[in-house]
Order: sequence, then C-alpha cells, then structure tokens
Amino acid sequence: MALAVVLREEIPIPEGVEVTIDQDVTVKGPKGELKRRFKQGNVTIKQEDNLVVLETRFPKKKDKAMLGTIKSHISNMIQGLTEGFTYKMKIVYAHFPMTVKAAKEKVTIENFLGERYPRTAKIVGSAQVKVQGDEVTVTGVNKEDVGQTMANLEQATKIKGRDPRVFQDGIYLVAKE
Repeated sequence: MALAVVLREEIPIPEGVEVTIDQDVTVKGPKGELKRRFKQGNVTIKQEDNLVVLETRFPKKKDKAMLGTIKSHISNMIQGLTEGFTYKMKIVYAHFPMTVKAAKEKVTIENFLGERYPRTAKIVGSAQVKVQGDEVTVTGVNKEDVGQTMANLEQATKIKGRDPRVFQDGIYLVAKE
C-alpha cells in the first residue's frame, strides 16, 4: 500500500496585504513592496484564498528544512510590510566621547577610542538609521537589511588589541521590536 506523504504549511495573509506568486514571491503592503525568489527544490508555493500554502511531497530532511525556511522568510516579509522592524542600539563610551552621524548610505563614527580617522558602517538596502543622543534606531521593512545594518554598526566599533573588560566602548543592541 503506497501512501502519499505530503507536508503542508500555511501562512495567513492579513487584510491590506497582497501576495503574488509566479517565479518570485511579491508581497505588497501598507509600507511598500518586497520581492524575493526562492530556490525551493521539492517545495511548491501556491496561494489559496487568504493563505500562502507551502507543500512538499515525500519530504526528506532537507525538504523539511527548506519548507520551514521559506515559511519564515514569507512571514517576515508580511510582518515587515505591516509592522516593520525596529532595532534600538546604545552608544557606550567611557574614555573618549564619540560622535555618530547617519548619512544616506553610511554611518560615520568619529573619535572612537580617540582615533584620528572616522570609522564607517554601511547602511544596507532600505534600512534607515536615526541617531538621537546616545540612542541609535535602525528601522525598515526588510528584516535582513535591518539586521545587517545593525551588525555593521556593532562590527565597526569592535575593539581589537585591548582588554574588553576595561574598554567597553562601542555601539550595542539593547532592544528588538
């Protein structure tokens, strides 16, 4: 007796969000539009009523993993276009007061540990950076762009060659919303 094993995941589409599936998955929402192409392998993506349906037949371990990954990416696209993503960071210094300025595509960090030349961190994609006092806020609709921009800021102020217990200066993540 042959059994057709089908693994199925469903993602509800909220009101005000439109999903189009062809070769790419396009999500349009109140905050804009995101488009992404998935190398799905044995996973089929289709739309039924107010649901995005992901299915795989006779799933192997990699197919199950790919199903969960694609589900997470599409859910993040929908969440980003309805609510957006916000990461809050704090500027910490004990030795030298550093100055942080956000431009269009990069963030400039001046006087970090008394260095003469400014350090820079790239702003990725459509992420936006706001600096207010010792708070840095990174916002956007694409979770990957916001997260990479935040990581670039942390990496730009990474301390090498000094004792990290004494030199705790830097820009650090304090909250995700």
